[in-house]
Amino acid sequence: MASEQIEEKLKKLPDCPGVYQMKDKNGAIIYIGKAKVLKNRVRQYFHSSAGHNVKTQLMVSHIDDLDYIICDSEMEALVLESNLIKEYKPKYNILLKDDKHYPYIKLTLNEDYPRILYVRRIENDGARYFGPYPAGFSVRETFDLLKNIFRIAHCKKQFPRDIGKERPCIYYSMGRCMAPCQGNVSSEEYKKLFLSIAAFMEGKDQEVIDGLTDEMYKASENLEFEMAAALRDRIQSVKALSQRQKVISDNDADMDVFALAAEDGLSCVEVFYIRHGKLIGRDSFDVSNSASDSGETLESFVTQYYRGEYYIPKMILLSHEIEDERMLEQYIFELRGKRTQVRTPQRGANKRIVDMALENASKNIMNMKTEKVKEQLRAGAVIELAQALCLEVVPDRIESYDISHTSGADSVASMVVFVNGRPARSEYRHFKLDPDIGNNDAASMRHVLNRRFTHEKRKGDGHFAQLPDLILMDGGIGQVHAAQEALDELGLDIPVFGLVKNDKHRSRGVVGDFGEITLPPQGSAFRLTAQVQDEVHRFAIEYHRKLRNKHIAESELDRIHGIGKARKAELIRQFKGINNIKKADPADLCRVKGISRPLAEAIYAHFHGENDQT
Repeated sequence: MASEQIEEKLKKLPDCPGVYQMKDKNGAIIYIGKAKVLKNRVRQYFHSSAGHNVKTQLMVSHIDDLDYIICDSEMEALVLESNLIKEYKPKYNILLKDDKHYPYIKLTLNEDYPRILYVRRIENDGARYFGPYPAGFSVRETFDLLKNIFRIAHCKKQFPRDIGKERPCIYYSMGRCMAPCQGNVSSEEYKKLFLSIAAFMEGKDQEVIDGLTDEMYKASENLEFEMAAALRDRIQSVKALSQRQKVISDNDADMDVFALAAEDGLSCVEVFYIRHGKLIGRDSFDVSNSASDSGETLESFVTQYYRGEYYIPKMILLSHEIEDERMLEQYIFELRGKRTQVRTPQRGANKRIVDMALENASKNIMNMKTEKVKEQLRAGAVIELAQALCLEVVPDRIESYDISHTSGADSVASMVVFVNGRPARSEYRHFKLDPDIGNNDAASMRHVLNRRFTHEKRKGDGHFAQLPDLILMDGGIGQVHAAQEALDELGLDIPVFGLVKNDKHRSRGVVGDFGEITLPPQGSAFRLTAQVQDEVHRFAIEYHRKLRNKHIAESELDRIHGIGKARKAELIRQFKGINNIKKADPADLCRVKGISRPLAEAIYAHFHGENDQT
């Protein structure tokens, strides 16, 4: 039921196009929409017979006020809606990030000696652009294969400026470049190769293969068998690269397909990228926060999607009808400068393509459900842990610390972070400890926490800016007290508990000032603490072993005459540790920069001298 304030505003709504803003009790904008007729569209939200979906009902329940902006046309309302969504980021609107620039393959066919480039933005510079290539398409691999197959330059030299200035690089020796840097190929011949690449990128695979086949037969007739063999290999490579792209349409036109699936409060938009009849990639977007119906959600998604610097094809296919396809076409025309067809196919080949995208969207919904269940389980584990530890606040961020050393040597500490019950590995940190601390875990822990909450924070690491809601120490009550002392000195009030293990070195429970707290082994809180304990221990041990192995390697090699700092570093880098150096024979050791044959034999003799004397 609308409040009196809203009822008054509903009566005054104008009979014209515009944009409306829904606000919560704090004045925050929670939803922005557009309307052909503001009076009709906005009132629908507050009619009990409106038949809204669950998300819309939830949004309406939080509306405390509304506002609107009158526009001269529906197009103006569409553009304004998109701009306001981007500015205010309302909770119940679709929010797409602007930083997602998919890669393109660029051919500078407007140059005398064309280049092939990997770029993320389209410029109006006369070059040809192919893409975009979204997640799931290995554009880097394709980029490198094209250079190898057509034997074009891999370097960044500028031709003809740099012709003859240097010797040809290793790619020429490997047969992967025809060395335009040596003048081995004319500008016309070189451009012809790039026209073949462009034809291949346009989907004219057979045209490229037929041309290469003709060249192969001519070379064979002229008894140029090496050239014929090279062309044969190139034909096979082109065929293999072509088969990686799935033919999905007999229509040669470029098109983007947007399919929306919704189930149990979850919504997903699947995007298919079809270029010259081939599916070059796909992408999925979670739009579960949208409080609109299917048509509105899809229209809003497409509008925001093409606000970025995306390539806009000649045709856009939608899985659901939208209110005004012509208006969306006009909006896209303003962005693209060319006409784009927007269609919701009901039958035929395009309908089958949309159905395929819709099927993929539905599968993504199933994956989202699985992930949602996992999130609920993780949230339940955190809540259960908070209850067991009698915490006032359910801990969103948990940090855990462990010390690792060998009799006080190579002492290190690890910090692992769990956010909402999930490992946040990008925020893990290692700490190298002062050797003077020695074999004193309590002192080490005080030192680490002091660095974490003061020195490291001053160094500007943004990950340290957020304080934890709970600290779990890998150890008993001694480590807990050491941590509490450090926090007291810093004036911080953060709950601290220890993670204790049983005789078999497995997680047993949690210990605090009031003794040990037993967690049921079958409970989710126990599994969470066990995961935290295993993770912090693993992270500390790995770093400690790395430092220890490095020091062992350095000390062993220091005993060999002729091994200085540079050679020692190069040996360790090449062989990844002292054990591999011990296993290497003189021939392998000689391959290391700066290691002569006599020195390699001296290294080998140092580790195998007694066994080799016969």
